Amino acid sequence: MSSARKKITVVGAGQVGSTVAQLAAYKNLGDVVIIDIVEGVPQGKALDLQESSCLQVFDSLVTGTNDYKDTANSDIVVITAGLPRKPGMSREDLLATNAKIVQSVTENIMEHSRDPIIIVVSNPLDAMVYMAKKTGNLPKNKIIGMAGVLDSARLRTFVSLELGCSLVDVDAMVLGGHGDSMVPLPRYTSVSGISITELMTTEQIDRVVERTRKGGAEIVSLLKTGSAFYAPGASVVKMIEAILQDKRRILPCTAYLEGEYGWSGIFFGVPVMMGIHGIEKVIELKMTEEEKAALDKSAEDVKKTCDEIDAILAGSNDKE
Repeated sequence: MSSARKKITVVGAGQVGSTVAQLAAYKNLGDVVIIDIVEGVPQGKALDLQESSCLQVFDSLVTGTNDYKDTANSDIVVITAGLPRKPGMSREDLLATNAKIVQSVTENIMEHSRDPIIIVVSNPLDAMVYMAKKTGNLPKNKIIGMAGVLDSARLRTFVSLELGCSLVDVDAMVLGGHGDSMVPLPRYTSVSGISITELMTTEQIDRVVERTRKGGAEIVSLLKTGSAFYAPGASVVKMIEAILQDKRRILPCTAYLEGEYGWSGIFFGVPVMMGIHGIEKVIELKMTEEEKAALDKSAEDVKKTCDEIDAILAGSNDKE
């Protein structure tokens, strides 16, 4: 029945998962299920969040579980499970361990939900969303990586701080892989429609671009025992909102390419239109030669991580 509340499952009751659950409930986007392998933690967080419902005035039912049966018939599943990045650790160090986790999570989700839209947050992001697609065999519009919204939010923040202007007026576009080779696009980054190439010096632009690239690492080094969660959680919920409310928003997300931007068979950060079916379409921007070269370099880095996932999958098939 279309009138029934939507069901949002959050896999992983850590900082990012808890923030997603909290913001989704506060926005009344649907009933929320938090699942984690640690007994008691998702149940405790869910109960605590539910007890805030009369104060924040939301009707969403929030439950915590260790059993994937409770995730049955989810409309949206957010995968945050995996080991966090520690100081000095590259995203690639995480690849093999988190690939196994994401593979197992996706298998369990697909066993109980026939046609969910899956948003992957686990790092290294581009490889993990590729693993989820390979495992879950979902159509490309229903499997999305959360990176571009976060990276663009960071760029918007730094532009606003640099110019001393309102964040509300800043729009930004960051494409490519979610890592050091991401491609912030100053030409497509604007304040009230004015490109920052008109408002900032080259030195200022270089500074905000570099800080955006290292945005995650900066927070990891400051926190010392964890990684970012407020902005990643808010980024996921922006995507959930666009999907469940069929907003058809144009957001940069990690999408499966089939020829767009000259690449196929990889997940890559590009602008997409996002609505009730997930990714409605991929939008191709006109690029300068320099921008295209940076994008191709980023795509080559992502392709390597996808090849590593293929090797992991081939290895597990050989063992069977």
